Amino acid sequence: MPSLALDVRALRKRYGDVVAVDGLDLQVPAGECFGLLGPNGAGKTTTIEICEGLLDPDDGEVLVLGQRWRTDEAALRQRLGVQLQETQFADKLTVAETVRLFRSFYREGPSVETIIARVQLEEKRNARVNALSGGQKQRLSVACALAGDPDLVFLDEPTTGLDPQSRRQLWELVEQLRQDGTTIILTTHYMDEAERLCDRIAIVDRGQVIALGTPRSLIRSLGAEQVVECAVGEGERLEERDVAELPGVLRTRVDGALHALQVSASHETIPALLALIARHGLTLTELRTHSPTLEDVFVSLTGRHLRDT
Repeated sequence: MPSLALDVRALRKRYGDVVAVDGLDLQVPAGECFGLLGPNGAGKTTTIEICEGLLDPDDGEVLVLGQRWRTDEAALRQRLGVQLQETQFADKLTVAETVRLFRSFYREGPSVETIIARVQLEEKRNARVNALSGGQKQRLSVACALAGDPDLVFLDEPTTGLDPQSRRQLWELVEQLRQDGTTIILTTHYMDEAERLCDRIAIVDRGQVIALGTPRSLIRSLGAEQVVECAVGEGERLEERDVAELPGVLRTRVDGALHALQVSASHETIPALLALIARHGLTLTELRTHSPTLEDVFVSLTGRHLRDT
């Protein structure tokens, strides 16, 4: 078994009467890209900040790269990279000056030019930060997190608000980091991102890990062949109880006007659904199917869409 880059045992953290983290366990092997997903208030941000040494836990054990914050803080700072969702850089500094500043915080690491090339900002090396696009600023943020050639890097919502091209450029960078053996802890609100990049994923809710596994194993755990989504005309009502009794239906959920059915046999469910709608004199306005996704897993477990939390 590979050594653990992150080993969290029975972690607890309270804010007054609010329990943010409630006995959470987490083990991440070295070299893995590990996704941490959860709705707002689930405890994932508190957990990450404790692992980054920004917060002290109330109880539990946290080993980062085999070391503890209370005894090895200086050494750990040299081995970690942290990219925050929003980083405030000095607007008047250039890209090269910003990277040089962050590189000066570490005893060892690649050259400034190597770091800039790694995030594909060579053409912007002399541009001031306030002249960068959103995607370029995010890549600069990642560059600063990589300035010390970290063994473990935390990426917090690295692609939030970016256009599709900028997102894919950052995905390629994360994939390259993983190929180079860097351990990555990734938080994201994009399920397709987690599904593509992460070796394993933990879904956190109410301060605990409620599901853990590879994206594929989590999707398989639903047991569904297809997800069928349908809607009827405005002012019309399709009873959820009637839908749940259709052949092949495993679970149902109502999301506004949309009924979402996780089914084991769509060839049986869809004709029965159409017959039900016709029998009640309703108007079918929308019908679509898709293979189960990580988003379906998340909604099934938490009752919420990650993008809406």
